[in-house]
Amino acid sequence: MTDRRRVCSLGEAPPGDESRPVRLADELTELARGLHDADAPDDVLREAVLAAIDLVPGTQAGSVTVLVGGGKRVEHKAASGTLPARVDAVMSEYGEGPCLDAVLERRIVRVDDMRRETRWPAFAPRAADLGALSMLAFPMFVKDGSFSALNLYAGDPGAFTDDAEHVGRLLAAHAAVAYSGAQREENLLAAIETRDLIGQAVGLLMERYSISSGRAFDTLVRFSRQANRKLRDVAAELIRDAEAGALR
Repeated sequence: MTDRRRVCSLGEAPPGDESRPVRLADELTELARGLHDADAPDDVLREAVLAAIDLVPGTQAGSVTVLVGGGKRVEHKAASGTLPARVDAVMSEYGEGPCLDAVLERRIVRVDDMRRETRWPAFAPRAADLGALSMLAFPMFVKDGSFSALNLYAGDPGAFTDDAEHVGRLLAAHAAVAYSGAQREENLLAAIETRDLIGQAVGLLMERYSISSGRAFDTLVRFSRQANRKLRDVAAELIRDAEAGALR
């Protein structure tokens, strides 16, 4: 995992500051490299949260919300501290909040003062009590149907401006593409590993019972169904048992 902490906040642009768009482009280019160099999907999310704290004006903390299991379960990842973790837990408890709206409605959700918020009657008072008076939630959208959002928090009302929305939107777009790519790579590696495990298990069965590869594979599938376990897990156990027997 790369270290993004060397990036400094861009802050609000002073009037007539024509260099800021160039600096922002440079920072986002560096961020894109860091995200694509991350070792795993969760590393991408941690990189994105750290970058948001550095780059998005007003941000004090961040996290990522991911809907899994066909959108039936909420996972909170890469929380930068206790505030986002506690606020995200309240959102899960009540099933409402800016993060969920951003994910499900695929739009940016901004909260200027949680104490006066009426969109989430159960969530808002609890979040305000925890100290999250300002929030920004960005959908991390890619065409593969993933459901996630980058969530930013501040302890002061009115912490986020239109400029913060602009920077956060660009950052979230970079993070979404990198996260999707990391997931695909992880799934591909897992598929290759699964194929190799099944191949080894089939070879063991062929040798043990003097049967063809087709019959060996069918036998492995039958074991999997009878045990109600994944084929990969059955193959891995068969290989472990064979290795353990060879060491005796």
